[in-house]
Amino acid sequence: MIVSTSLFAQTFMRTTLELVRDYGRNEYQGYSLYAWVLDDRHARRRAEKALSAWGVSARIRSAYKPLVNFVMEELPTVDLAGVTIKYPELPDAPRRFLLEAYPAGALLGDVPVSWEAFSPDDEKTLVYRVAATRSTGAVDHYTVEAPNKTHKDVIGQPQRSPCGWLRLVSAQGRVTDKALNTEYEQIYDAAIATLQATDWKGEPPYFEELNFSLELPATDTPVDYGHETISLAEAMHEDLYFSALEFFQKLAGLPLGDRSLKPGQIVPDIRITDGSEARLHIRLLPLNSRNPKRPRVEQLATAPHTLAAQQISELVAELGGESLHSRSRAGRVVEARYKAGTDRPVMISAAQHANETSGLVGALRAAQSLAQQEESHFVISPLENPDGYAVQGRLTETQPHHMHHAARYTAFGNDLESQPRGGPFEHAIREQAFQRSGAKLHLNLHGYPAHEWTRPSTGYIPRGFEMWTIPKGFFLVVRYHSGWRDAAMALLDQVTQRLSQVPGLADFNRRLIELFEIHAGELTFPIRHGFPFVASEDNQQLAPLMLITEYPDETLTGDAFVQAHTAQMHTVLSAYEVFQTLALPVGH
Repeated sequence: MIVSTSLFAQTFMRTTLELVRDYGRNEYQGYSLYAWVLDDRHARRRAEKALSAWGVSARIRSAYKPLVNFVMEELPTVDLAGVTIKYPELPDAPRRFLLEAYPAGALLGDVPVSWEAFSPDDEKTLVYRVAATRSTGAVDHYTVEAPNKTHKDVIGQPQRSPCGWLRLVSAQGRVTDKALNTEYEQIYDAAIATLQATDWKGEPPYFEELNFSLELPATDTPVDYGHETISLAEAMHEDLYFSALEFFQKLAGLPLGDRSLKPGQIVPDIRITDGSEARLHIRLLPLNSRNPKRPRVEQLATAPHTLAAQQISELVAELGGESLHSRSRAGRVVEARYKAGTDRPVMISAAQHANETSGLVGALRAAQSLAQQEESHFVISPLENPDGYAVQGRLTETQPHHMHHAARYTAFGNDLESQPRGGPFEHAIREQAFQRSGAKLHLNLHGYPAHEWTRPSTGYIPRGFEMWTIPKGFFLVVRYHSGWRDAAMALLDQVTQRLSQVPGLADFNRRLIELFEIHAGELTFPIRHGFPFVASEDNQQLAPLMLITEYPDETLTGDAFVQAHTAQMHTVLSAYEVFQTLALPVGH
């Protein structure tokens, strides 16, 4: 039996409180203190007030997304007629600081905002330059500092990341600048040092669950645009999870981003608290076989959130047909249902990446509709990754609006699509489904973050997932075997034509693409009927045609979630119908 093993445990004092402790003294009376930390607005204001009581004039700003925080906290918007923002452009990261400014322009409503890149004279002192034009014609100029440090990441690559900074100005005007090692930076560094110091013996998987339990006293800050939130807790989850994956990829001698890696299940469990210190505990735990409780959904068509595993199983059983099964590493059932008919068969799957939940509901809604048609012929596996889905449920119990990419892969730590064929685990359900149905079209429903995805401790932009850093609308990917390109493009054309008729969906895409292009550059993907897409040949996939959906659904609930799974459902039903009369290569 696997028992819990502690690898690291430590508390970290909040940097804002350290500033009060160190500079809230009589000898600093008359000083001005400027600091940049990684903490929330309320903690920064409390520290300013406490220092003021000692006669210290303090301004404590956020080192993370400094321009966005400036717009929300400091920029006077009365009589604002236009804004020009100049951002630093570096040779090794030309759009990094433009991305970190997302979605500053959208926060100013109808005020025109223009963006200009400039090359900084000194890369050690990075700033945004803001010119705010008033209705009177007057122009106010602001310099927004963006302190960053250069460092080596977990795999030894150079990075530039937001960092703490302190500037003291004495009563006589003497200026002292120095780096400020914030508790946020210390926590991340301690976690990485623990990974590097641990003796990972034998062949992977190295553990059942590697758990980073962190109590972080930094509340999320809502941003008045879409589903955006400034969340240091969520950013820490992303950095710890993907840094750990990268560490084990290097340890195993695999290429960076290799999805066949199976170190075990990596779970950063970040909980927001309110207190004077953060607490980090890193442990090796046994596999968790609990299925988290989730509220029951009464009407699937208006489901405001995803479903409990038990309800999914019940809905799958109600479809009838033949039951197919495999097992996950933790012993959970992976189920599919096969309904025979006279139509061309189609495979429908969802929750390969289990934090992408709109596809699960959309697949079930589509299957319920198809099951009413006597001639329909399909196989559905709506929950391909139940171990990841259980992690998603565990983490959303305390952080319901975070992305939780720890739920992305299986309990082995690999992408189920990369599992070897002929095995007994998650990928086996696909193999059974195709063997039983003979489907030549696979509808594979996915999602991606509904708000910005960052990794501030490792250079800000999520490595390997650069194209997904901010939402760009409902996105489609079509993959095909050699000789099937014409069929694939015809399928894509007809499906996107039908999707363009779904109320509000094309307009939703247009709005997101416009803001994406401001901060991430011109969308380089082709667009068909208002829907960006990628098409490529892939002779390794089981079906000769695969249509992958990518809806920005991670973190969504309520009406936005209903819109997401409705789009997924329409895609399945449209593709199924189009496929029935689609011209296929000779012999098929």
